[in-house]
Formats: sequence, structure tokens, C-alpha cells
Amino acid sequence: MKYGINIPNFGWFGDIDTLIKIGSEAEEYGWDGIFLWDHLLVFKQGDMVLPFADPWIALAAIACNTKKIRLGPLVTPLPRRRPWKVAREALSLDHLSKGRLILGVGIGAPPDVEFDYFGEESSAFIRAQKLDESLDIITGLWSGEPFSYNGKHYHLDTMTFLPKPKQTPRIPIWIGGSHPFRAPFRRAARYEGVAPVHSKWPEPITPKHLERILGIIQAERGNLDNYDVVVCGETSGTDSKKDTEKVIPWIDTGANWWLEDIHGLRAEIDELQERIRAGPPIIET
Repeated sequence: MKYGINIPNFGWFGDIDTLIKIGSEAEEYGWDGIFLWDHLLVFKQGDMVLPFADPWIALAAIACNTKKIRLGPLVTPLPRRRPWKVAREALSLDHLSKGRLILGVGIGAPPDVEFDYFGEESSAFIRAQKLDESLDIITGLWSGEPFSYNGKHYHLDTMTFLPKPKQTPRIPIWIGGSHPFRAPFRRAARYEGVAPVHSKWPEPITPKHLERILGIIQAERGNLDNYDVVVCGETSGTDSKKDTEKVIPWIDTGANWWLEDIHGLRAEIDELQERIRAGPPIIET
């Protein structure tokens, strides 16, 4: 099991200096990865107005202040991005970080605030189509070979993107998806990992949910070899018995990445930073 930090890009974490500090401390205190949410608003205007930081710029800054920790957006909503721009940004960040980027993507949520407010298409069906086309384009451009595309939503004349990714065969892609839907996990089977959530977030998924999700993925892939299975939760970092009881059921189900949820929905900023400094949970075997 690898252990990472999963933090928003708004509220207390809408400050670029705070994100750089957290990234550096996550590496210092033994975490394997740091992943940032990718939102523009999240809350309906009038409900809550918070500062935000652009996660891609923050990740570039974190990459410049760390040496070994994996990093990436979790998740970037591709339907509101130009896929060729994401492809170029990812290539640059992959090289800047010396091959440490993991690209997490999804259809984006909540649709009203993150899409309707900006005049973007919020239909889940259309967003799913755009997500699939975007992934085709991004992986095609990463090939470093001449590539063209003619889809329902996107059209590219023949072009070649260089440099190729620092990582081989490509930058790993994690697909975010909501339980109990099946389509996101059939999609996830075509890439390097899955990061499931519950469709009624913040209601959590359970190991039983994950077992069903992995059944869908395995039916598509044939096996889960060299495949990342990402779950999120909360541990203490100080009580090994309780942390073991919480994490082991996920390991037994097939998860190999545990991301500590660090966000202002559960505690004060000082308490969250202390959790990072306590390091990954110590699991008794």
C-alpha cells in the first residue's frame, strides 16, 4: 500500500504558499503522493465564497520544491478543458517533476456550479462523451507520433506533440468514477488506475462497494496486474491498532493507494497540518 495526501484547492488550501508547504512536508514526513482537487467554484454563489488556487500551477510549484513524491490532480474535469491543452500541460509537468505526474481525470462535479455557471454543457451524457474523446486525444498526442482526430465534439488536423512523456509507456491515468454507476469503471479499465467515490459524496464507499467496482474493471481487463486502486479515508497516524483496522479491509479488497482526506470539512488547518506531520498510518501485520 502507498499513502498519499488528498487536499482541496480552495478554502484554507486556496493559498499557493500553503500548498507548497504542505507538498514539501508531505515528502519530508514520508508520504508517497500529494493530490489536489480541481475546482473553480464548488459552492453556489451566495452560499459560500472562498479563495481558490489553480491546481496545475500549484502542482508545478510543488514539483519544484520536492524530489520524489508523486503528484497530480484528482481529478481534472476534462469536459471543461481543451484536451490538447491538458496534454501539453501534462507533458510539461511530467518533465518538470522528472516523471512523477499521475493524471487523474473525471467528468467533473457539481455540474451546476462547475459547468452551468460558466455556460458549459452540464449534461452527464455529453460530459461523458467529451471525457472519452479527450482521453483519446491526450493519449494520442502523448505518443509523439503524427496524430489526428475526428470525433463528435473535437476535431484535430494531423499534428505531432513533442517531447514525449518522461514516463514510459506514458503518464499514468487514474479515472474518477461514482458508485453505483458502471460506465465510469468500464472506462477506468482502459487506463492505469481508478479512484472511486460515492455518487452521494461525502457518503463514503465501502470495501463491499470496491469489490463490486473491481469486479467490473477485472471483467473488462482480465486482471488487475500493475493497476492502481485508490481509496480515500481518515487515519490518525498515531494509533496503529485503529489505523490497521481501518486500512486492512481495503488492502484485502485490492486497494494499493490510500489517500488521507485532508480538508477543512473535518478540522482546523493546524490540526490538518499536524496529521500530515504524523506521517502515513502504521499498519500492523
